[in-house]
Amino acid sequence: MLAQVPDIDPWRFQWHPEVWVLVGFLTIAYIYMVRVIGPKAVGLGNPAVSRGNIAAFVGAMVTLWVASDWPLHDISEEYLYSAHMLQHMMLSFFMPPLVLLATPTWLLRVLVGNGRAYEVLKYLTRPVVAGVAFNAVIIITHIPAVVNASVESGPLHYSLHFLVVIFSLLMWMPVVGPFPELQMTPIGKAVYLFIQSLVPTIPAAWLTFADKTVYKVYDQPIRVWGISVIGDQQMAGAIMKTGGGVFLWTIIVFLFFKRFAAGYTTANTYKRTSKFPAAELTGDPATDNDEPLTTEDVERAFAQPTPKGTDGV
Repeated sequence: MLAQVPDIDPWRFQWHPEVWVLVGFLTIAYIYMVRVIGPKAVGLGNPAVSRGNIAAFVGAMVTLWVASDWPLHDISEEYLYSAHMLQHMMLSFFMPPLVLLATPTWLLRVLVGNGRAYEVLKYLTRPVVAGVAFNAVIIITHIPAVVNASVESGPLHYSLHFLVVIFSLLMWMPVVGPFPELQMTPIGKAVYLFIQSLVPTIPAAWLTFADKTVYKVYDQPIRVWGISVIGDQQMAGAIMKTGGGVFLWTIIVFLFFKRFAAGYTTANTYKRTSKFPAAELTGDPATDNDEPLTTEDVERAFAQPTPKGTDGV
């Protein structure tokens, strides 16, 4: 058995037709909805999607393909838990908001409707419900017994990925969801994402400071890039905490400046506008308008009689 170990190639190409079928199906379905259903939903002459929607959809499909296909999927499933963590980060933090940004409001209303399905979605996307459910799934998928079993079972592995994606979409709905009525205020979004950045600290710290192998299935004799088992776990913890934290905090800072810094540059500029207010020269509120001051306006102001009770100084 030991003589066969050097023949193992972690980088050997492995074909995953199910990934290509999934990406192809989602792409065809999106194009069909946009070109066939979209014009009926928004009315003729109105665009069904924006360039931003299309760019977000392309980004989501690329992220899904990279996270689920060779080589990341195979390295993460057989050799490195840090690669597994990167895969989960892509499926829970990077891809879901892109999917929601790619979905126009009319498309989700067509899919969900206004009945019971909408009410269920409304409940599941409440910040407390969505946040607790998402973090519960994240914690469950990091339990050693679950991880070891998922690596040995393909159906379980894909089922866990499916749960991660679904609950990630619900978690991101109050932030960038297509339904405006289900979104929070900018400050609410910032606080919500701040809380989401705190919970992963627990499993991340556990992985970073563990002094023995946490996931036995990744204790392989072949070490990719020479990374040890302990080093692999520490790298996974760093990816989970630093990668996710930086991503969420970037969004938090963006939301903060979008809310409080809007119009700051215009309101605090030293430059004058192209039109000088006539009231600043004449002192007459009647001339307080945006019309440019002319010579006739100045002559008319000097021709006015001096008010009684003043010495004209």
